[in-house]
Amino acid sequence: MSWWPTIGNILSSSYKPSSQSSFRHLLYGIILGFSLSWTSTSLALFFRARRERLATHDHFEPRPIELRSDEVLSGVTGLIGNTPLIRINSLSDALGVEILGKAEFLNPGGSVKDRVALRMIDDAETVGLLHPHTGSRIFEGTVGSTGISIATIARARGYDVTIIMPDDVAEEKVKALHALGADVERVRPTSIVDKKQYVNVARQRAIDFGKHSSFDKPHVLQAPPSMIVSTTGDEEKPEDLMDKPRGFFADQFENRSNHDAHYDGTGPEIWRQTSGSVNAFVSGAGTGGTVAGTGRFLKSMNEDIIVVISDPEGSGLYNKIKHGVMFDYKESEGTKRRHQVDTVVEGIGINRLTDNISLALPIIDDAFRITDAEAVAMSRYLVQHDGLFLGSSSACNLFACIKLARKMGWQKGQTIVTILCDSGNRHYSKFWNDEYLKKAGIPVNPGLVTELL
Repeated sequence: MSWWPTIGNILSSSYKPSSQSSFRHLLYGIILGFSLSWTSTSLALFFRARRERLATHDHFEPRPIELRSDEVLSGVTGLIGNTPLIRINSLSDALGVEILGKAEFLNPGGSVKDRVALRMIDDAETVGLLHPHTGSRIFEGTVGSTGISIATIARARGYDVTIIMPDDVAEEKVKALHALGADVERVRPTSIVDKKQYVNVARQRAIDFGKHSSFDKPHVLQAPPSMIVSTTGDEEKPEDLMDKPRGFFADQFENRSNHDAHYDGTGPEIWRQTSGSVNAFVSGAGTGGTVAGTGRFLKSMNEDIIVVISDPEGSGLYNKIKHGVMFDYKESEGTKRRHQVDTVVEGIGINRLTDNISLALPIIDDAFRITDAEAVAMSRYLVQHDGLFLGSSSACNLFACIKLARKMGWQKGQTIVTILCDSGNRHYSKFWNDEYLKKAGIPVNPGLVTELL
């Protein structure tokens, strides 16, 4: 039996003849409702199918790639800074503390020294000590990374470069400098009091720059302390000196621009990236600029932040912080194998007070001695557990982070930030060479990290 008669009978029994008009209106409403429902459903299905057809690439007209102006960087220098802050998962999970590393190896020159090189050159240009594309040459004494950074930026700015470095640094750094077009002079490692020490040689080369040109009269210009700017011409006519080739000794160890690069850049970046949630900052020190600039900025934001030095074997900074004396037992007569710093670690450690380190001393709270074996162990551990291939100074910094967390008894999510100075690709011939380490009597034992954790 169909439903329609049943409805009809019900409706007929419910309405009197006088209400037949109302019944018709109800019936028309029902029919109209069904019609509208069917029509809207059909239209929805039609438009959905149309959208799916238009979603295919065949229905799009090709258009050029669009770039906003703030996405276009101005040359290689635009890549410097604003590096990521990455969580070291294996160490953080094991300690219950957030260990965060500033990935400075992602700078275009491959290290934290890009910041320093850029700031030194920018500041020299700002005050008129350097003028691009004038045949000027930048001289610097370095164990490698700063030289590579200077060579990278100098080429982009129109300068020539001469780098003086110890003859026992990793060969990868020398090859990188040559590839960047820098002239490299290698000297024997010796004390800063020796005129043949690599920093002193770089200073003298800058002074002598004018003597090697076609002009007869070299002239040393006035510059901030330690920096040397030499040129040729008549000093009674300064306007004649503007376009003359200049020899510029940058002197990263004493140059305040080193500190300022980190005070204005690295420190504020860390503060923003952590939303101000920093309990400690750990860094090695070679020139002292990184720990001074970054540490001083962070302390200015929160004086309770602990600033810690990571110091390799042979360096005097550990004893300077702990006991007030810049000395290491490996400097004693008959025990020293190397004049600068007796360690396989390159880039950090020093046995003299630079202007930049002097700026850091008032804000440094603690120091940890990191042995060569510990640094090597950390580097291998990080590859195995995190896939991070880092250099020797980065490994020192991270080992110091563990020692700090253990000493403080932290295990409730406190945040320790450190610097990942460079990657391992500049250390194949020494720090990442197991045969070299074996001859030097340095064990390769990642278990040292596991035991400390």
